[in-house]
Amino acid sequence: MVLLKGNASCQGCPHSIAFKALSYLENPIVLMPAGCSTVIAGLHPNSSLEIPCVHVPFPATPAVSYGLSTGLKKRGIKANVVAWMGDGSVDISYSLLTGSALRNDDIIVIVVDNEAYMNTGVQSSGTTFWKAKTTTSPKGKREERRDVALQMALHRVPYVATASIGYMRDFIKKVKKAGKVEGFRFIHVHCPCPPGWGFESSKTVEIARKAIQCRAWILWEYENKKFRISNISKKARGNGLKDYLLSQARLRHLSDEDIEEIRRRIEEEWKLLEHLEKL
Repeated sequence: MVLLKGNASCQGCPHSIAFKALSYLENPIVLMPAGCSTVIAGLHPNSSLEIPCVHVPFPATPAVSYGLSTGLKKRGIKANVVAWMGDGSVDISYSLLTGSALRNDDIIVIVVDNEAYMNTGVQSSGTTFWKAKTTTSPKGKREERRDVALQMALHRVPYVATASIGYMRDFIKKVKKAGKVEGFRFIHVHCPCPPGWGFESSKTVEIARKAIQCRAWILWEYENKKFRISNISKKARGNGLKDYLLSQARLRHLSDEDIEEIRRRIEEEWKLLEHLEKL
């Protein structure tokens, strides 16, 4: 179960869906910085989570997680320590995150990515989608978007994967794999946000699946130094991009030329991942 009823999540919140995957880990302990997830979890001494939850400062999440993991080992306690971070938290603690990957710290990092700083007013983050409107990019984001998962894989850590709340079986399978591996493990989860993206709260899973089908989000794994595109994404034909983009208020300003540019970027990303799979 993990997440109790009556929590403070928005209707259709993708994080409340993603939390369910933690129930498939043996003895999970979750650490999280400020964000939507902390609002859902609630304040001490109360909690909406059935598992231990530690609230930590924004920049320190990977370091505190590793400290807890090491301390538990010293005491002979077996646990899966999970650094549960948003994309904004990745921006703020990136230097510690990459350092943790370089040291191969024994933690699981799960990034629930709703592509903006949603909890503080929908400001643009490093992973905000190309040309998306936010309160800090009112005409559409001009910068490139950061591929955090691929950056983590380049650290040659034991396990990295991308996932989606639209395909929970795939996500759960990857969480289970991560729970059986020692060292630094990283799962980047696509989490469409109804109020932040501008779509009806009943359509969260539908939007998430559309992203996969048009390859705006690609599912893959890096395991034992081998890269593999997940079967769900291999079966996707890359169709329906315009429908996916225009189903969100943040992207309805896009012209046909903008959409074609995004299509080209997605095709470039797909070719890169295909190349990595062949190595």
